[in-house]
Amino acid sequence: MEKNYYTQSEIVENAINDYTHKANYSFMKVVIYGLLAGMFIAIGAQGSLLAIHNIADPGVAKTVAGVVFPVGLMLVVIIGGQLFTGNCLLFMAGWDKKVTWSKVAKNLTIVWVANIIGAIFIAAMCYFSGQFDFNHGALGAYTIKNAVAKANVEPFPGFLSGILCNILVAGAILVGGCAQDAVGKIFGIFFPIFVFVISGFEHCIANAYYLPAGLLAARNSEYVEIAKETYHLTAEQINSLTVSNAFFHNIVPVTIGNIVGGGVILSGAMFLLHRSKKLK
Repeated sequence: MEKNYYTQSEIVENAINDYTHKANYSFMKVVIYGLLAGMFIAIGAQGSLLAIHNIADPGVAKTVAGVVFPVGLMLVVIIGGQLFTGNCLLFMAGWDKKVTWSKVAKNLTIVWVANIIGAIFIAAMCYFSGQFDFNHGALGAYTIKNAVAKANVEPFPGFLSGILCNILVAGAILVGGCAQDAVGKIFGIFFPIFVFVISGFEHCIANAYYLPAGLLAARNSEYVEIAKETYHLTAEQINSLTVSNAFFHNIVPVTIGNIVGGGVILSGAMFLLHRSKKLK
């Protein structure tokens, strides 16, 4: 019977070829794919917040979020997109000398910016469409609570959490790449992303939705009052939700961690095991 999956070595080879191809796309094609990926991840993030905003038990809430959030990466993989955390696998193509390191850096930079713009666009759409009014403003209040927590993550723990996150996210892409059919890809993606979400690890592009969404929600006095009453947030805590804190306390260190987790650790291990002549 013909097998319907790829071996480990084939997964690595396919990933190298796929990301080499993506690195050679035109600038506009990379931008459009990057915008789509940022939007897809943001939609998964928004759906997960809505699903858990009224669940008191943190374990149950994380589990429900873990079930909903993976839809974002499923959309990226099945429909198409270039996601920064996934594109960290491009490091394998760099080590394999299929692309230059300048192309690796260029692709990751363009995709990172496009992903963030796409995620912010969805945050703005949700806010201005009145999505955060759901449950009498409780969703808006929870969006603030979530963003306040992320804006106050210390840089080093955020960096380490980013490493753990992208071992799983980039790993999900490789696991999904094992399958030759859509259902197999969906299952391959689901479980690693489920674990990343319930573990609370930090993903720079998801956070590019969570943080701007919280910043926008904090403009609404009704959401703020509900956040104070329900989650006992102080005015000082809410005021700590600034663009500067969001960027320098979270997005930057988490981005670096994501690069190390997916680009250095996972990609490095896979390349050494399956492509390096040193381990033959």
